[in-house]
Amino acid sequence: MLSKTLQKAFNDQINHELTSSYLYLSMAAFAESQNLPGFANWLKIQTKEESCHAMKLYKFVNERGGRVELQKIEQPPFEFKSPTALFEEVLKHERKITALINKLYESALKEKDYPAQVLLHEFIAEQVEEEASASAILETLKMAGEKGHALIMMDRQLARRGQN
Repeated sequence: MLSKTLQKAFNDQINHELTSSYLYLSMAAFAESQNLPGFANWLKIQTKEESCHAMKLYKFVNERGGRVELQKIEQPPFEFKSPTALFEEVLKHERKITALINKLYESALKEKDYPAQVLLHEFIAEQVEEEASASAILETLKMAGEKGHALIMMDRQLARRGQN
């Protein structure tokens, strides 16, 4: 049985994951408006992943006898100064999610909820990958610049995500 404290914490995390999904969809729309379909592709895949994370948490709460309570999702930003600024926001957001998952894990430790800890190990490992991926894209953008051939090549590279 999931404690009331962890139930609330998991419901909060479901909201954060759905908010992430909505944010990345807004970012994808911006990328498409800038004629960067590869960037949009990468962000739409992120949208799907975040939605899957929310559903995994949703399922876990239900399987543990808890009650999912969906919360309000605020409108995400929809304008960004540049592709670099966009990925600065992606990395900032992923770091925020990492901190939230770590806090949730600490709560599971405190409650001695071993099934929650096992589930959250997967999320912790995933966040390492998420931050590394966003950071690599951001660093490449900073090195390559945002104009000309380098940006076009990077857009084409990001378009290949999900084709494996």
